Amino acid sequence: MRELKRIILHCTATPQNAHIDVATIRKWHIKRGFSDCGYHYIIHQNGDIKTGRPVIKQGAHTRSENENSIGVAYIGGLNSITHKAEDTMTIRQETSFLRLVDSLRLVFGELTIHGHNEFSTKTCPNFNVQDKFSFLKLEKHGAINK
Repeated sequence: MRELKRIILHCTATPQNAHIDVATIRKWHIKRGFSDCGYHYIIHQNGDIKTGRPVIKQGAHTRSENENSIGVAYIGGLNSITHKAEDTMTIRQETSFLRLVDSLRLVFGELTIHGHNEFSTKTCPNFNVQDKFSFLKLEKHGAINK
């Protein structure tokens, strides 16, 4: 099993009301040259959590951080009218994310929680994870300071 240290949260950079499934994301990622869906888990707007890539396999979601992380993406991240980046995470998605974090920590220990934007110049997940989920005892480990 891989030695896991962190969970990295992403968005799919799609309109908040888009109906995107794991098969669609898998197609996008395979087209980009990945062997599978780059994320380990996808959280739909209704809170359903679906598996992308098995967690025992290294993801393809954050350059230089895939070896020791779990990639989670929520469907959304773009305003459905303006198509501009914003936090479109629903209450159900937030609740599911928190439950997923709890479950992953039970299995793998105290994983830290990060946004993709801590390791990249991208805005994804289109909010500051350190602020929004500060109660999860987050830590920055080698993340880009913005």
